[in-house]
Amino acid sequence: MNGDRGGISRRQFLMATAAGAAIGLVGNPVFLNAADEPDLAVISGEPAAAARKALEALGGISRFVKQGQRVVIKPNMSFAKSPDFAATTHPMVVVAVARACMEAGAREILVLDHTLQRAELCLDRTGIRDACKQHVPGVHVLALQDRKFFQEIRIPQGKVLNRVEVLRDILDNTALISVPVAKSHSSTGVSLGLKGLMGLIWDRGSFHYQFDINQGIADLATVIRPRLTILDATRALASGGPGGPGDVRKPNLVVAGADPVAVDSYGAGIVPWYGRNFKGRQVEHLLIAHQRGLGQIDVEKLKIYKGIA
Repeated sequence: MNGDRGGISRRQFLMATAAGAAIGLVGNPVFLNAADEPDLAVISGEPAAAARKALEALGGISRFVKQGQRVVIKPNMSFAKSPDFAATTHPMVVVAVARACMEAGAREILVLDHTLQRAELCLDRTGIRDACKQHVPGVHVLALQDRKFFQEIRIPQGKVLNRVEVLRDILDNTALISVPVAKSHSSTGVSLGLKGLMGLIWDRGSFHYQFDINQGIADLATVIRPRLTILDATRALASGGPGGPGDVRKPNLVVAGADPVAVDSYGAGIVPWYGRNFKGRQVEHLLIAHQRGLGQIDVEKLKIYKGIA
């Protein structure tokens, strides 16, 4: 299945963001000291160190994962690409999150994705499986492409989706942690945390061919609610996404928070996408999610801790 097809074109996205420029944010976000409790932690540094410091700034992983709990970490492993392409989550960000969950006493930690390309190639070339095996033995890294691993659930607040088949492993009070990579996308402009939740469902094609993908992403976000989103923006695929090759930037940032809309909205402003700067309100699925009460899109209303790892 090709994740690039369907939806709006890159040209349409750029036209929409240009037209929406007047909606952009005013004012500045509030930056905090480490003693305050932030909405977001934005940390500069190498992948593992930045992820660890982001978790510390939010008050520690124990806010989100309890002892004896089962955890699913959802990175982007959809493409059989090394981290240099910026199409997949950096392995050491995943390792840092998995290690923190292990230290918090999680009874089981799964790293899962429904990959677009061949499962074994994705597991091999992303480097995530080998990194976890080396640094956090006991963590299970799986690319699931068999329908038997999915279960249909209802979407009571769905506008275009009434039901969806999701990975069984995220159900039953499992602590879900989303660890997307920051990249462009030919259908939605950008692919961050909310867009990345499509890697937890069976029928990704319907989002591209049967209904408006942005409405579908917002519908999905009403039922798949990560406890924590950790955006890997150590590299950003600023064009040519979602699979690349394209313009790879190196912001060297990790952005973390409990509000997935807020994380994505901040992430939307990290680099120019397709050569242009824009705000979270100019990303259609983020605006829809915000309007439906799923999170805060206005960065200037957030309490943000910025630090260096």
